[in-house]
Amino acid sequence: MAVTLKDVAELAGVSRSAVSRTFTKGASVSAKTRAKVTAAARELGYSPNALASSLTTGRTKMIGLVSNNFHNPIFLNVFDLFTKSLQERGLRPLLVNLTDEVDPENSLRMLRAYSVDGVIVASSTLPASFSQAFADVGLPVVHSFGRQTSNPRVDVLGIDNIAAGRLAAQTLIDRGYRKIAFMGGPESATSTQDRLKGFAQVADADPQVKMTVSFATNYSFDAGRAEMARLLQSTPAEAYFCGDDVLSIGALSAIQSAGLQVPDDIGIIGLNDMEMAGWDNINLTTIHNPIGQIITSSVALIASVLENGSHTPQAQQFVCHIVERGTLRPLP
Repeated sequence: MAVTLKDVAELAGVSRSAVSRTFTKGASVSAKTRAKVTAAARELGYSPNALASSLTTGRTKMIGLVSNNFHNPIFLNVFDLFTKSLQERGLRPLLVNLTDEVDPENSLRMLRAYSVDGVIVASSTLPASFSQAFADVGLPVVHSFGRQTSNPRVDVLGIDNIAAGRLAAQTLIDRGYRKIAFMGGPESATSTQDRLKGFAQVADADPQVKMTVSFATNYSFDAGRAEMARLLQSTPAEAYFCGDDVLSIGALSAIQSAGLQVPDDIGIIGLNDMEMAGWDNINLTTIHNPIGQIITSSVALIASVLENGSHTPQAQQFVCHIVERGTLRPLP
């Protein structure tokens, strides 16, 4: 039979409440009592019951980790980093898959059913209405990889996608490309819209540059491959800024299948700097997205809000940079 709090209390010769306080962070208990309780717990092999503790404290320490990008392999790394970081702080992630979800009320019912203490939205494509719906019922919310605004309604952490688009366009122009193209993810995604906006700002400012635009159905290898295969049926651009690395890798596959060479025939630049981008057989030139920093800061922020209470929502912006590899021609 499982060892109970009562068993520990009897062996240690203390009250049940003393055992409970010993295993409750921040609770008042004397050093002598703590030593007796921990010795008894060690002898009996006792571990505190998290569910029972939540009934006492009213806190589950459960964080809803919400996303809709499960088809994108970069999110294997994202979820790995998020779950580790949450667990290191004594918080428990509840992973919620919102792929194809259009109504925030459905996910809200699930989160409330599990009595989560807070929510991290880990997506650049979910509408802001999801984060706002969670906040409207009093849940602390952090939107990681969200759209940057000057007056956010919830805490938002991520890159400036407009600036990333400008960086991509200028990188292509600096390498002598004049027929450049944007191949984004879903046109409705705010990340796609902002990256295109920045890209177009730079391209339109140069009278020697001709820009074309297309969109893949989603941020996935298959979508990137299919869209590039379609583009290759006519006259392709000299170089493409793809909406993210996984789209870029799909595009590279289509280019190679068509018997063309990268970067000799077509240049490619991605965004994110996922692990696969650095593999020898891919060697993708890309824009580094500081995902690890964003995740660490997101978890620290949600933990701080749970500990200290709500605060005025803020937008934290993280800087990108080019990672030079082998899919663009060198600088002249």
